[in-house]
Amino acid sequence: MMSQLTQVTTTRLGDHLPLLDLLPDANPLSWVRRGEGLVGWGIYATTTVRGENRFRDARNWWHQQLENLSITDSVHASGTGPILFSSFSFSPEEESVLVIPQVVVGMREGISWITWIGDNPPPVLLNEPAPLEELAYSWGDGTLPPYKWEEQVEKAIELIRTDKVEKVVLARDLNATTTSAIDVRLILRNLSIEYPTTWSFAIAGLVGATPELLLRLKHGMVTSRVLAGTISKTGDDEKDLALAASLARSSKDLEEHVFAVRSVADSLAQFCASTNVPDSPYVLHLANVMHLATDVTGAVAESRTHVDTFAILEKLHPSAAVCGTPTDVAGRIIKDLEGMSRGRYAGPVGWIDARGDGELGIALRCGQISGESIRLFAGCGIVAGSNPERELSESQVKFSAMKSALQK
Repeated sequence: MMSQLTQVTTTRLGDHLPLLDLLPDANPLSWVRRGEGLVGWGIYATTTVRGENRFRDARNWWHQQLENLSITDSVHASGTGPILFSSFSFSPEEESVLVIPQVVVGMREGISWITWIGDNPPPVLLNEPAPLEELAYSWGDGTLPPYKWEEQVEKAIELIRTDKVEKVVLARDLNATTTSAIDVRLILRNLSIEYPTTWSFAIAGLVGATPELLLRLKHGMVTSRVLAGTISKTGDDEKDLALAASLARSSKDLEEHVFAVRSVADSLAQFCASTNVPDSPYVLHLANVMHLATDVTGAVAESRTHVDTFAILEKLHPSAAVCGTPTDVAGRIIKDLEGMSRGRYAGPVGWIDARGDGELGIALRCGQISGESIRLFAGCGIVAGSNPERELSESQVKFSAMKSALQK
């Protein structure tokens, strides 16, 4: 006797909805940029995966869930139908989180839609915006105090000079506590206002705003935005233009960037009939920093079957932008020198649909919430020309996005 399928329905809504204002305070899910993207709430199903096969295990679990669903989709666009919100760990040993929400609301190019699982459509009500009350945070060092982290950077530079490795990304953390439960919605709203060109994400307590799109797969076209090489902004337009020019000429930053672009291009080439890699990066301007950026694109080869987001993720992660070059050597050095668990920081985060298309960034500029505490993360690419003091300063600048979102 066949078990009864669960109904999934997608239908169009109005022309515009403020996605982040729809979110409830309990376990909100978000992937939003410039007001477009997906938000979700309620849990239809959730699981965790870990180990070297976590991307394949995630695909298998997702497909098992899809087999139990009957989908009615009147919108037929990328991101409609049932959605899997995914937050993968950086390391195979850590836990990755997969969530299929009960309700998803999406918007793209001014058109919005709603997907729900079950027989009865939920009401789509705009919540009263939560007040942006300022919480008082107590700050403390993370795993390593700043001076010790600088020492680890120096050790990484010494290893690079011995030709064992070309680049190593070293991360550090900060801890903050407050007296009330931390509201993810407030952080998302602040980040989306201050950093509108980034992707504001929230999955299972991991919240942040990443400027780095690891993978977009849509109708056989693949895009990956590579960021490596960073300089702080002053807020003075004339000075910042000069700084942008110096970043574009910096041999240290260009070397770091080349490693990152090469690792992504090589990974995508395995799946694509053709790839496009620009000859030189552009400078991406954010509110507090500028990055060297390159958008790598490709067309999936028609001869390749079963190429979905999971398959490409397995080859793309970890890229040189968050690990180093060569990846296996850099990964071992990270384990030896960082002395901390990254958890889901620097792992792929975003969504995947029933077609195998999806959009995932790298979980950067983020924090992991646990009740009344949050752990922030920042990482820096170390190459032969790096300076420990400057790398520490760069990490402080990268922390500032989340720190300001917490304290507004």
